[in-house]
Formats: sequence, structure tokens, C-alpha cells
Amino acid sequence: MPPPELSRVVVIGTSGSGKSPVGARLAAVLGARFIELDELFWGPDWQPKPQETFVALVRDAAAGDRWVVAGNYGVARPELWPRASAIVWLNFGLGVVLRRVVLRTARRLWRREVLWHGNRESLPRTLFTRESIVWWALTTHNSRARQFTQLRRSGEYPHLRWYEFTRPSELERWVSTWRGDDNRSTTKAGRER
Repeated sequence: MPPPELSRVVVIGTSGSGKSPVGARLAAVLGARFIELDELFWGPDWQPKPQETFVALVRDAAAGDRWVVAGNYGVARPELWPRASAIVWLNFGLGVVLRRVVLRTARRLWRREVLWHGNRESLPRTLFTRESIVWWALTTHNSRARQFTQLRRSGEYPHLRWYEFTRPSELERWVSTWRGDDNRSTTKAGRER
């Protein structure tokens, strides 16, 4: 049985950490709506939506009682975190993140996967620009970890239950405990705060 505080969850982590797959999986297991912030943020041709439009979309999407949101957009935080009940932080090491983001990007390029609003990743954008998701993951990994550590310690959101995972295996053990796959308690998997 999932912990009761998992009614409104925000999944955070640096780019490539696996927020969207983890969020979708949690939502399915919890019977909650899954909200992917990238889908709400990006328009066609990788054009960001106007900030007020994005914030309104986030507010509307998270109006319900049960949801799991995947994403880190700071401008969306005031709409989400006051209503959230838990944070799931994928605080994986840079090696894990880079491997994941490179494999994900290669898969998307190979399969020509359509993402949000007709967008696709392209080889030139991935390899030769500062807009590269691989470059973004590499250059923001440490600053994201510092940012989330500060947010957790700030006391600004004291009602939130934090679940921090530094290894994918910790996350797997945690999810398996309340799915009935394992006898271990949630306090032994990951670090709860």
C-alpha cells in the first residue's frame, strides 16, 4: 500500500534523470493523473509557450486531488508545491544521468519519436548547439542538486514529505515495497526527509 502522502507528488531531478518515466509509473500505480511539465511548456517547433499561458496550464492541470507531476520549472513551483504532498527527488550521480540522457536521446533520434506538439529531437540540435539536452544535463547537474538541497532545507514548504533517491535501485526497492513485491519498509529504501 502506498504511503498516504503520495496523493499529490512532484518528481524532480536534473534533465535526463528519468522524471517523466518515473512520474508516469508512479501515477499508474497510484491511480493518479500524470502531468508532464515539458508538454505544457513547449509549443510547436520547440518554442516555449508564453509564461502566463504555461502557468495557467499548470494551474488547471493540477487542480485535482490526485496527481503526479514530472518537472522542475521554477515558475510552476508556486502553483504546485503549496498543493503537493510529497517530493520525489531523483538525485542520481552525473554518470547515471549522462548515460540515461544519451541513451534516451539516441533512441528518440533513431526512432524519430514525436514528443510534444510535433517536436522531435534532431542530431544538429543534440550535438552542435547549447540547446543540446546532453549539454544541458552536463552543465546543470550540480546546480540543480544545490538548488533542491536549498529548497528542502529552506522550510518554505514544511508540509512536504521528501523522498530522495541517489541510485535507481533505491527507487525500485521503494516502489516495490508498496506494490507488494517486497517485504521491506519504505524507510529502508531511499532517504525520507
